[in-house]
Amino acid sequence: MIGYVTLGVSNMDRAKSFYSDLLGDIGAKVLMDMGRIAFIGKRMSEPMLAVCTPYNEQPHEPGNGTMVAIHPGSKEGVDACYKKAITLGATCEGEPGQRIPDRFYGAYIRDLDGNKVAFFHFG
Repeated sequence: MIGYVTLGVSNMDRAKSFYSDLLGDIGAKVLMDMGRIAFIGKRMSEPMLAVCTPYNEQPHEPGNGTMVAIHPGSKEGVDACYKKAITLGATCEGEPGQRIPDRFYGAYIRDLDGNKVAFFHFG
């Protein structure tokens, strides 16, 4: 259902590097780079994350209440993505842990531009 989610950024090279490094371990890479927007994912036929400089050429602003959730496949994957994000310069918005007993495990970060990202696993 979802084709891609776009996050506004202030520096394309920095954002592409951050997300390529962060998501490379789960098989994602820059699939298409059109200058002011780049699509990162496993393949074009699956949901992707796009980073872009805003079309209106105004400064980017992280959306209040907006969050992208990434499923790395396991609780261990959540832990690994969280740790890697912090190593790459992200800030903590909630360390990895069980949020709903036996149902939802998650961790939360803010990327280098302040966008909120969750890593999660159900079950």
